[in-house]
Amino acid sequence: MRIILLRHGQSLGNVDELAYCRIPDHALPLTGLGEQQARAAGATIKELIGDGPVAAYVSPYKRTRRTFELLGVDAERIITEPRVREQDWGNLQDPAEQEVLKHQRHAFGHFFFRLPNGESGADVDDRVAAFLDGLTVRLHEDETHPKTVLIVSHGLTIRLLCRRLFDWSIELFESLSNVDTCENRVLDHDGTGWKLDRPFDQWRDSPDGTVQHS
Repeated sequence: MRIILLRHGQSLGNVDELAYCRIPDHALPLTGLGEQQARAAGATIKELIGDGPVAAYVSPYKRTRRTFELLGVDAERIITEPRVREQDWGNLQDPAEQEVLKHQRHAFGHFFFRLPNGESGADVDDRVAAFLDGLTVRLHEDETHPKTVLIVSHGLTIRLLCRRLFDWSIELFESLSNVDTCENRVLDHDGTGWKLDRPFDQWRDSPDGTVQHS
């Protein structure tokens, strides 16, 4: 069994934070570069999928759906999956307030800090856990479900998907950096457990001393 995690291509929000003031987060489009990244990633993703069937679970946000479309992957199943969406920061955002919240979130911790009118990292972790529970059942018990899965999602959500699968500590999760836009991570199941193809970058050592052993 294989799970391929892919972050969306560069979006307008990645280059213009004021875009969040006039466009809902879920509706932010890819930039021109983001579209190029998604097209270029197609060959890599197809090689990782191989010749067998694949099921694609795609965040409902515009930037993730467009990224999947541009990959050109012929998936046997395509499921729009809200549980792998971005962390909810609320509706149209005030730039001054968001700057304050980012500093507070960094000081408090990305996992437990709850955004006003939005989610904490722990909230995302909960919905990711529910998604993974259902996916695990389908992979093991549904003979018709492809054994290769592509998940097109977002930076923090991808880190939390791995945190849940590998039971990483919260301290380790908060020490990891997001993958770059259109960067992937691959998880393979060897019959005993999941293995991660390569670690995430870390901006500091985990305070509790744990590391990214899968």
